[in-house]
Amino acid sequence: MVFMCQVDSYLTNFSSTVTSCEPTESKVENKNGQLVKTDGYHVELDDTILFPEGGGQPDDRGTINNVPVMKISRKGAKAIHFVGKKFEVGETVKLSVDWDRRFDHMQQHSAQHLITAIADGRYGYKTTSWNLGKEISFIELDVPQTNQDNINNIESQVNKAILENVPVVVHVTHVGSPLLESVRTRGLPDDHVGDVRIVEIKGIEANMCCGTHVSNLSHLQCIKILGTEKGKKGKTNLYFLAGSRVLSYAGKCYASEKELTKHLKCSPDQHVHAVDRTIKQLKLYQKNCTSLLRDIAVLEASKFKSSAVNKCFCLHRKEGNIEFMNIIANEIGLSAFLFLTVGDEKGVGMFLLSGPEGFVQSCGSKIMELIGGKGLAKGNRMQGKAEKLQKKQQAITIIDEFMSKFSSLS
Repeated sequence: MVFMCQVDSYLTNFSSTVTSCEPTESKVENKNGQLVKTDGYHVELDDTILFPEGGGQPDDRGTINNVPVMKISRKGAKAIHFVGKKFEVGETVKLSVDWDRRFDHMQQHSAQHLITAIADGRYGYKTTSWNLGKEISFIELDVPQTNQDNINNIESQVNKAILENVPVVVHVTHVGSPLLESVRTRGLPDDHVGDVRIVEIKGIEANMCCGTHVSNLSHLQCIKILGTEKGKKGKTNLYFLAGSRVLSYAGKCYASEKELTKHLKCSPDQHVHAVDRTIKQLKLYQKNCTSLLRDIAVLEASKFKSSAVNKCFCLHRKEGNIEFMNIIANEIGLSAFLFLTVGDEKGVGMFLLSGPEGFVQSCGSKIMELIGGKGLAKGNRMQGKAEKLQKKQQAITIIDEFMSKFSSLS
């Protein structure tokens, strides 16, 4: 069946009749993008302007009598609308489509057809699949790599076709029709029933497709190819934006450019040079800081050993790291009880526990549990991550108690 949304993709309101309404449960995407089981009803209509997913295009959103349609799926020749309210069979209802979402999908889908046709016709880059993403879409090309000059030329040619106001025409035919012999297709779904749609970009290509499309390439506004990258199994993914997404992307890029200009204190044409210089300086500072931190670790260990007042060395250094703690532990050895921590002393960080024979085995698990530690013990040393360094003082109490028993046994 060809739905009204496929007959006229620009139709935003429509009246239809309920033919079935059954209680059910379905997984629906929430605001966080998670699929959540939701109670509702599967509603079938005698026709619909709400597109069910298919052809690589996601389903529409809209309302039935102002009740939000949370999901639309296709089952054979039927479109199944998932809603949160029951409707009576035979009831006449008014449908409304979320036009912003619909037109965005129309632009991306028609852009995909156009890019695919130009890429294949000029360079033999055949499309094996595509993905209409929420922000960026991509086409999977059946080639291991592409030539950048060719990609630039494809972008130039698709935008030239947009400027030429090329019409996009939909033909409805049937399985076995001679029209299908000359169109591009990957075949019909196994559960296909009824008529077949052919989407023709005049003078460029004709393709079997169930999706919604613009009626003229000028409605795409423009297409921007963002680039390509290696895909799976010797294929290449070509990333693109069309229509309103190009304007949105340009706006975000300009906002970022303004922020960079403010922080880097130079004109946009100098941004790359300024960032490159800053990265080199940062690497030098990091190298110097690492060297200083190593020196501090050696000094801390030396200071402790020379004092010889206490056999327990507990130290926290916010800017320290695993190497810092290991240097101290290696310098002091197993002659003392060590509890070293780095990072946020009121939250997440890292720890190292070391000491004479039996210390880690006796206290390690208790301290790990207390500070929310995750790590491994090797010999007389244990180290890893800690989620609750604010409980460091209680951990030191456990060490003091062990040391008291240790001293009495010595």
